[in-house]
Amino acid sequence: MGEQILKSTRRAYGEALVELGERNERIVVLDADLSKSTYTNLFAKKFPNRFFNMGISECKMISCAAGLATTGKIPFASSFAVFAAGRAWEMVRLSVGYTNLNVKIAASHAGISVGEDGPTHHCAEDIALMRVIPNMTVLVPADATETKKAVFASAEWQGPVYIRLGRPDIPIIFDDSYDFQIGKAYVLKEGKDVSILACGLMVWQALQALELLEKEGIEAELVNVSTIKPLDEETILRSLSKTRCAVSAEEHNIIGGLGSAVAELITEKLPIPLERVGVKDRFAESGPWKELLKKYGLTPEDIKQAALRAIERKEKGGLK
Repeated sequence: MGEQILKSTRRAYGEALVELGERNERIVVLDADLSKSTYTNLFAKKFPNRFFNMGISECKMISCAAGLATTGKIPFASSFAVFAAGRAWEMVRLSVGYTNLNVKIAASHAGISVGEDGPTHHCAEDIALMRVIPNMTVLVPADATETKKAVFASAEWQGPVYIRLGRPDIPIIFDDSYDFQIGKAYVLKEGKDVSILACGLMVWQALQALELLEKEGIEAELVNVSTIKPLDEETILRSLSKTRCAVSAEEHNIIGGLGSAVAELITEKLPIPLERVGVKDRFAESGPWKELLKKYGLTPEDIKQAALRAIERKEKGGLK
């Protein structure tokens, strides 16, 4: 695919906050003593009077963000996903979800690509935790460009938003012309044999899987599902109606995330074979993030094999 420009989605988030803060004085940012890691330190340096370090207390951070939202501010609250979605879940549910307040939660270091930080800091459950909360919008951008656009869109979106961000530097897929919209999936490549529905860093993995499949004469359609909730049923069903089989790919537990959302959709509206690529309901050990993706089945080859299984099931079921 040629040389790729790399940038982490967490860094793109920090840079986007600075731009957003320059345009909108209502933007305030809260962090739980992790601003160097979440890159909210960039906003803190530019707008010290609109930045609040809440210390090692995500519960307090979320509650304060809710309070600021009641005054007309647009708070972005940031921490690691395991803390923002896990430790503070009750506050997110009651102070933000139940009250339907205009709070944006940007959680970095999601998934198992946190790597050497290990199982205590990995978070492969956060999509499930957030999508089950009423009123919550859940975004999983695929690269730095989409992250920036998701941050700007979230500021305009009325109501709670959860933005899932990653630690590692990953390839930039989109350019500035990319039309990101909350609630819309995007077809990156059209195909006829199988639909691959991916989010986050797994979009890049899926792009590589397309090349592997092409070598075997298989034309896969790739859909970037960066909004997990509300799910773009129209775009997904249009793709599945054409290919008649699907693969979901996410850096998350296969329970409760993108794969589950798609499974729920097709069970109700278009029963077809679905293979889910993700963490198989287990905790991942500590290690280099690329090695963890390989060990836990999140590589382009894993996506390829899942696509082949889905196609085989389709053919056996007479769903051509």
